[in-house]
Amino acid sequence: MVKSIIRTFIVLFFCPLVHSQVSQECVSAIPICNNTPINGGTNGYGSDDFNGAATSGCLERTTTGSIESNSAWYRFRTAASGQLGFNIGHDNGEDWDFALYRSSDCSNLGEPVRCNFFDNSEAASFIGVGEDPTGISDSVHYEEWLQVEAGEDYYLFINNFSNVNSGFSIQFTGTIWDSHPNDALDCSIINNLLGPPIAACENDTVVLDATTTGAMGYEWYVDIGSGYQLISGAAMSTYQVLDSGQYRVVVTTSSGSIVSDVQVGFNEVPVTQPLADEIFCWSMGMVYDLSNKDTEALGSAASNDFMVSYHSSQLDADAGTNPLQKPYEKGLGQETIYVRTTSLANPNCYDASESFVLEAVETPELTFPEEMVICEAVGSVEIGETTANPNYTYLWSTGQQTPSIMISQAGEYTLTVTNVSNGTSCEASRSVVVSISTMPVISSVEKEDMSTNNTVTIHTENQGEYEFSMDNGEFQSSNVFQGVAPGVHIVTMRDPYGCGEVQEEIVVVGFLSIFSPNGDVLNETWQIEGLSTLNSPIVTIYDRYGKLIKQMNEFDPGWDGSFNGKPMPSTDYWFKLSYVDNAGNRTYAKYLQSHFSLRR
Repeated sequence: MVKSIIRTFIVLFFCPLVHSQVSQECVSAIPICNNTPINGGTNGYGSDDFNGAATSGCLERTTTGSIESNSAWYRFRTAASGQLGFNIGHDNGEDWDFALYRSSDCSNLGEPVRCNFFDNSEAASFIGVGEDPTGISDSVHYEEWLQVEAGEDYYLFINNFSNVNSGFSIQFTGTIWDSHPNDALDCSIINNLLGPPIAACENDTVVLDATTTGAMGYEWYVDIGSGYQLISGAAMSTYQVLDSGQYRVVVTTSSGSIVSDVQVGFNEVPVTQPLADEIFCWSMGMVYDLSNKDTEALGSAASNDFMVSYHSSQLDADAGTNPLQKPYEKGLGQETIYVRTTSLANPNCYDASESFVLEAVETPELTFPEEMVICEAVGSVEIGETTANPNYTYLWSTGQQTPSIMISQAGEYTLTVTNVSNGTSCEASRSVVVSISTMPVISSVEKEDMSTNNTVTIHTENQGEYEFSMDNGEFQSSNVFQGVAPGVHIVTMRDPYGCGEVQEEIVVVGFLSIFSPNGDVLNETWQIEGLSTLNSPIVTIYDRYGKLIKQMNEFDPGWDGSFNGKPMPSTDYWFKLSYVDNAGNRTYAKYLQSHFSLRR
């Protein structure tokens, strides 16, 4: 599609023109206005326009020792107020910099109002002010939009850091062109009979008008690379241009001849190739890479000459506005994507006639737990998705075809869920491991005591995963408690899946496993340490035949190894410890190693 050239000023380096309107000097900067094609390309920098300065805004000295290395200067004047920006397009293997000065005097440029000096390690194709036309939202090669007022003069300095370059293009952008499509920039700064250079698309009608009052004759010439040649038969005041070139008119008047040159550049209008509809399986957070469709849209056209953008409406595609990010965050369902193929040399040459349907089919999201436990007392458990989607099909590794199933045996079970749309099948699988948990049982409690800070270990003969707590504190996976004070404690053992718990009351006290009442002062008596922490404790000692030998309380100094004043023989003895619990009942302490040895 070709539309009238009203919004974008372009420096054309793709046109086969022979005259490159580039000035290395600020004082002879090329005046530009809207719809002006300029062949870029720089080689050297002439005199130092920065007078030996080391910096200017973000610009620094290059390998030449000056801020300039391969420079070009342009000037323009705003004719309206609004938002203004520009794109400087170049080969992505080259490194370009720019600075924009609000000034009307090269000898008093001041600091740049916009400036960019980043290297091109990202292999970008554009630098400039505003927004990168390729849709990169955070490009370091772009500066903020410029708000301008009518009548402001600007100098634009463009410099190539490399020694070899293939030129550049400039494309003015911004909302100022929406309200002033034909006069955002002031063309009166260009004093030329044939007017400013003309950027056109192939098949555009371009008529040069040299009408001059009192003219006696007209001669038209064209330069397409070998100098100006007379155009045979062209003798009228107007001339319709069909090919790119540098055109000249010589107007004969009674007072002499008027000579005027103008550059006309025609650019190819791209043809977007038909694109196939796309359907893909979608999951949360997924993006679709629209750049995968670029080759399809371009066909045999060179990607260095054209750019493909994607839009959500035909209006945006025609206007070249609001391009979609190519890593596109597509939502569920169908959407028509409108495709615009644009000439990089002249964005007014474009085709937005093609579109395709992009459909995202939801991949089922499975969220059920991957581990489940059958409580021994219950006997079964439900696994799988508890809420069915009527558009999905379900298949278990057991052959069952329901979202969830009841399981009574331990093992691994896999559910595959499928969503089919327009012939595309999107599926997801998830496995769940089912185990059986037995009721917790405390089989023994091991105590390392005889101190004020004791270690208690809870043992069970059951196989399974359990958690432990002491005195209603937080549960822990370890069955060992350290720093336990003497006294009565409540230990709790539970199944973490809610299959049950058990509590036991234990007593933590200390006693000698061997004592020797032989008159050497060491271990002369046997007693239980920590009885004072119990309520009304009673200790009873028995011989191997069950005969009561001694009864003690917390005030007793201990047993001296005698019975009725006579020494007892060296052997093992047993004891019991009872106390009054919180309910007022006398109870015997559990899990005590209830025997000790007398040695003489």
